[in-house]
Amino acid sequence: MTTLKLLSPANLGLLELRNRMILAPLTRCRAGAGYVPQPINALYYAQRASAGLIISEATQVAPNGIGYPNTPGIYNSAQVEGWKQVTEAVHNQGGRIFLQLWHAGRVAHPSLLPDGEIPIAPSAIKADCMADTADGQQPHVTPRALKLSEIPEIVEQFRQGAKNAIAAGFDGVEIHSANGYLLDQFLQDNSNQRQDEYGGSIENRARLLKDVTQAVVEVWDKGRVGVRLSPSSTFNDMHDSHPKAIFSYVAQALNKFDLAYLHVVEPRIQGNITIADDGTGLGARFFRSIFQGSIITAGGYTRETGEAVLQDNHADFVTYGRLFLANPDLPKRFALSSALNRYDRNTFYSSGEHGYTDYPTLEL
Repeated sequence: MTTLKLLSPANLGLLELRNRMILAPLTRCRAGAGYVPQPINALYYAQRASAGLIISEATQVAPNGIGYPNTPGIYNSAQVEGWKQVTEAVHNQGGRIFLQLWHAGRVAHPSLLPDGEIPIAPSAIKADCMADTADGQQPHVTPRALKLSEIPEIVEQFRQGAKNAIAAGFDGVEIHSANGYLLDQFLQDNSNQRQDEYGGSIENRARLLKDVTQAVVEVWDKGRVGVRLSPSSTFNDMHDSHPKAIFSYVAQALNKFDLAYLHVVEPRIQGNITIADDGTGLGARFFRSIFQGSIITAGGYTRETGEAVLQDNHADFVTYGRLFLANPDLPKRFALSSALNRYDRNTFYSSGEHGYTDYPTLEL
């Protein structure tokens, strides 16, 4: 076997991990009725428990936070019981798993929400992209701007989701403030044009993320909470007029929470598509001198490029998404320099076991 830094044990917050390879949070749209995780979800995650850490798929903290069909929730007792199957299965394999807390905000669609309600957002600005619904892709609708009096409820939804994650047996939680979802929508000025204390200045636009993070670290030990950012992503019609300023401020502000990690999506990743990176975007390397804790980088890495980013000390851990999806035993394959299964993009968001739990492992 080859000795790689990727495969070396390391501490992440309060956890000791067997390696530095992280299963990325991957939306797979395979939750059961009522957005409840099922035995097939437990099998999927348990198959990939050799990752140093699993970060679950995006999991909505409220009924109006659903962004795609058949994504799991963490806001009621049935969902908690469903997730218990998952965490038990992962722990039985010696793995570690965090829950990603998520609210889709304006990129939800009325067809997915209770009583067909209008999605919420910082401002009534429609995302110029398509929504994935049970009936295929449809244009997004103009969202409803949250009233100032409603914002504390959003914070409490994340707080309750964090409490429910403890009840479900998770090892920690990740706050999803990336990829054009609600918390990211508050950060960036193309989607946040509020005139109150949650809009306008950089400090104001970052206020909701700070409020949510404070609420979550009051539930969990600080070393068991992470935050995900995508400073350069235009996915879900996102952009900011001064991205370096807002995201530098956010990373600095997050230092006070003693988080387990900052999870940074590299500029070349736009949703599940990898594009050319001209080197001017804001990735893990940019945040190295700003954020004082561990950094996880997400960026379509290979065995070689993941090892290089660790050796260059631009990040401490590397997420793998599509490669882990198709190779449940990815750390073993990296150790042996073995061939990799090819992923089938057509099954990323389908149903059933095909392309989900039927990828083969090495037979040695």
